[in-house]
Amino acid sequence: MSRAALLVLADGRFPAGGYAHSGGIEAAVASGGVHDTRSLEAFCRGRLHTAGLTAAGLAAAAADGHDPAELDEAADARTPLPALRHIARRLGRQILRAARATWPSPALDRLAADRPQGAHQPVVLGVAARAAGLSPSDTAHCAAYESVGGPATAAVRLLSLDPFDATALLARIAPEIDDVAATATAAAARVPTEGLGALPCASAPLLDITAEQHAAWTVRLFAS
Repeated sequence: MSRAALLVLADGRFPAGGYAHSGGIEAAVASGGVHDTRSLEAFCRGRLHTAGLTAAGLAAAAADGHDPAELDEAADARTPLPALRHIARRLGRQILRAARATWPSPALDRLAADRPQGAHQPVVLGVAARAAGLSPSDTAHCAAYESVGGPATAAVRLLSLDPFDATALLARIAPEIDDVAATATAAAARVPTEGLGALPCASAPLLDITAEQHAAWTVRLFAS
């Protein structure tokens, strides 16, 4: 296992396309639900324990070697809204492209051939992490952090927040990121005996609703 590979994969400069997405924060800012650092922290906590937990479980299971096709179907079942499915597959295609160039692997090649329309981003993340030699736990941490790191970074642009405040926010919720990653990793470890139903399926209905609304905007700063 290479811990440095985790830094490469989790780095915001890794060309996985995440910079173009706000994780729902653009719609939340437009509605007035997020307007300062305190409300941003509440948003990030909510996203971490719902969408973040679900993504971390799928990613950890993929890193543990479970069938990506089955996991992709499980991701579909956990993503009821068309807009979010489209975003997840779009991000999946981008990270797959970057991962195949960075860590060439037959598993990544098979995933590209089997899912030409793109697999869900957490599933691709897990397969890429496995190709990089990362553990399910490291992969879950990467997915959990990504679920809040993206929105926090986007909010700096959208609200002209002090970047130091946004980074301090992420540091404050770091213990919760650890907890979510641990829960997701434990759930992934139960899949061989309990099936894919063991994976988290926490929902965030408001994120679902605003994602559909955001997709219909004619002018927006972020793709999601």
